[in-house]
Amino acid sequence: MTGEDVLQNKPHRRVVRIGDTVRRPTYPWSPAVHALLRHLEAVGFPRAPRVLGVDEEDREVLTYLEGESGPQGWAKVVDDAGLTRFARLLRDYHDAVAGFRPSDELSWFTGESGTGSDELIRHGDFGPWNVVWQGEQPVGILDWDYARPGTRLHDVAYALEYVAPFRDDAECLEWLRYPHSPHRRHRLELFAGVYGLTSTSGLVDAVIEVQRDGIEQVRKLAGAGYQPQVDWVAKGLLVELTNRLAWSRAHRHMFE
Repeated sequence: MTGEDVLQNKPHRRVVRIGDTVRRPTYPWSPAVHALLRHLEAVGFPRAPRVLGVDEEDREVLTYLEGESGPQGWAKVVDDAGLTRFARLLRDYHDAVAGFRPSDELSWFTGESGTGSDELIRHGDFGPWNVVWQGEQPVGILDWDYARPGTRLHDVAYALEYVAPFRDDAECLEWLRYPHSPHRRHRLELFAGVYGLTSTSGLVDAVIEVQRDGIEQVRKLAGAGYQPQVDWVAKGLLVELTNRLAWSRAHRHMFE
């Protein structure tokens, strides 16, 4: 491919593919993300894009990861085999990033910098839509803009919200590619075991905390004028997120 292929075209973000590269807008936190991606390259983690630089239009230049992603990712994690691969991918990323200690001069999208003794740089948006699949195999992780300091548990709980999933049956059947109602407790236990957790105790509370944190992050970023959060709030996302949180609290027995 020699031309320009638009991968995403939104008012706040135009992402294009040119040859074997992807060009994306830069943000104030891009230097931190680039340092993270360069660390992953240095330690030989193969499932993240490589940073090639910044082009003449001040766009970051990344390697293109070939495969299926976005909405197609949901079907890949429905069965136990796909869920297992998804959980193992997160553990592999966490192991690869565990030794990364970014400079305090680098800040993430939340304005945070540095890492605590029990923290690493979590992906921050680890869901099926941000994984690249070739057939049934996950081969890459996309969209690192929400990376920031935190615990392994935060990424685990964030992922579990979407793949346990903490959603009602209607949404699972209509949108998330499930052929029948998911066995949520089994899926939570399987994910936790594959990841390497020795207990599922506290996981439901961790998911609920991640949902609360997500609401606050959207509200904070929208208030600061960031996109797409401004548009999300205008379209009623905060109400939707609050309803999801209420559903999780009312149905936690399905997971415990």
